[in-house]
Amino acid sequence: MAGVASAIEVHVTASSRGEADRIAAAVVTRRLAACAQVVAPITSTYWWDGEVQQAEEWLLLMKTTTDRFEVLAACVRELHSYEVPEIVAVPIVQGNPDYLEWIRRETAPERGE
Repeated sequence: MAGVASAIEVHVTASSRGEADRIAAAVVTRRLAACAQVVAPITSTYWWDGEVQQAEEWLLLMKTTTDRFEVLAACVRELHSYEVPEIVAVPIVQGNPDYLEWIRRETAPERGE
C-alpha cells in the first residue's frame, strides 16, 4: 500500500533485565512499539575501546513502523545506560496481514502529537 508505514522489528541490547524492562515499558506505553519482547540473557562479543569485550546482555525485540523509528530510537537513547546503544531495525517483509495492521494501528500517533 502506497503511503502506509512499513512494519519493522527493532533490536536493542541492554546491560540488565531491569534496563530492558524499563525500555520495553516506555516504548509500549508511549505507543512507539506495538509490543516489546525481552529475551533471556545473551552473550555478546564485540570491539570497544580498542579491545575485544564480552558481556552478558538482554535483547529487546520491538515491533513498530518505519514512521515511528526515529522517535523510538530517541526514547531508547534517553533511557539507555550505554554510550552507544545498539538500535537497529530490520524490515518485516511478510507476515500475517492482521498482525501487521495491528502493529500499524497500535503505533499510530495520537492526534495532536
